[in-house]
Amino acid sequence: MKDHKALIERKYLVTFILVTSLFALWGFANDITNPMVAAFQTLMELTAAKASMVQFAFYGGYATMAIPAALFIRKYSYKSGILLGLALYATGAFLFIPAAAEQSFTFFCLSLYILTFGLAFLETTANPFILSLGDKETSTRRLNFAQSFNPMGSLCGMSVASLIVLPQLLSDRRDEAGHIIFSTLSEAEKADIRLHDLAIIRDPYVAIGLVVVTVGIIIALTKMPKTQSEEQKSQGDTHTTRQTLHNLWHNTIYREGVVAQMFYVAAQIMTWTFIIQYADNLGINKAIAQTYNIIAMTLFLSSRFISTFLMKYVNGRLLLAAFGCGAALCSIGAIVIVGMAGLYCLVGISFFMSLMFPTIYGIALEDVDSRDHTLGAAFLVMAIVGGALMPPLQGMIIDQQTIVGHPAVNVSFVLPLFCFILIIAYGWRSHLKTIH
Repeated sequence: MKDHKALIERKYLVTFILVTSLFALWGFANDITNPMVAAFQTLMELTAAKASMVQFAFYGGYATMAIPAALFIRKYSYKSGILLGLALYATGAFLFIPAAAEQSFTFFCLSLYILTFGLAFLETTANPFILSLGDKETSTRRLNFAQSFNPMGSLCGMSVASLIVLPQLLSDRRDEAGHIIFSTLSEAEKADIRLHDLAIIRDPYVAIGLVVVTVGIIIALTKMPKTQSEEQKSQGDTHTTRQTLHNLWHNTIYREGVVAQMFYVAAQIMTWTFIIQYADNLGINKAIAQTYNIIAMTLFLSSRFISTFLMKYVNGRLLLAAFGCGAALCSIGAIVIVGMAGLYCLVGISFFMSLMFPTIYGIALEDVDSRDHTLGAAFLVMAIVGGALMPPLQGMIIDQQTIVGHPAVNVSFVLPLFCFILIIAYGWRSHLKTIH
């Protein structure tokens, strides 16, 4: 049925714009980090599995800080959570300065870990805040629209990586046959290149840290409306944490949504992180390979606006299942086809992933009491830990080089395929529950 209710009410417009800017900020951090896995693998002479510890540190920060963030927001306010999140984000970004000076892979991972403490605060805050800024009936569409600005930040991050960082990396120089020559150099030559390349990697994080500080100042000076749950709290009407946990656990759609979200994030991070390795197996260098990531993100961005429009006419649960089928078919193509067609299938997955995160999020929280939203959001943010757990496993598969005569990097995409099958099941099961 066509929805005539306003997606964003005028009284919430300024708040909506400011909070939506946060989606772009963490999109930048997410997608400038993905290609760094391949960069660190070469520069620090790591295996694919060890290099993917970048993702383990990055998404492990979400798992560590999501619950503390929710408890902080329950005690104080959404605005306080946003400001603390921005402070932690900037701190992690600025830690890249000593990390580059020390030339320590562990220090870089620690910097990313702290940076994502801030992202955990921002995601735990911004997503339910957007859902609360208007009518419940339009909440999932509103979150999809706000999330549409996340890939804009992601595109900026990818573009900086592709156009500024990766082309300047001396460690990615290749011989006439297309092989990286870094490992054949002397230790002195490697040390010089490492000093140069780590400075190149450092600078974008320092720059985004300055942007984050600026946004934090603007938000600190802006008055934001109280949500329904905050008004109830100010009137002394609130759930205990124990009551909230009981309610969440007995909400089947919510509980299954947390699991679906974990596997979605795992699929997203694996798909975007290992595009470069997939292209490298076809003889494409990192800078050019990153352009395929940019194409993937452009598809992701355009599809998110398309899916937000479609939700006016098509049930979001059915749309989730349908897009899951599209992603699964593209995954099969990336696994089976060795060559550029397989790479095109891999890029095409992003079109179908576009609506998954906000739609799963919205479905999961749709029937959750507003007083339970903050902690409910925290577990959905914790589900981002899927991005920490599965990429190292995919990296271990890729390190095998070949499996039964087939390129291991192709075979490794059975992991995202498995994730998409679970997402199809969640979309279909949640749809069935609404019609019974």
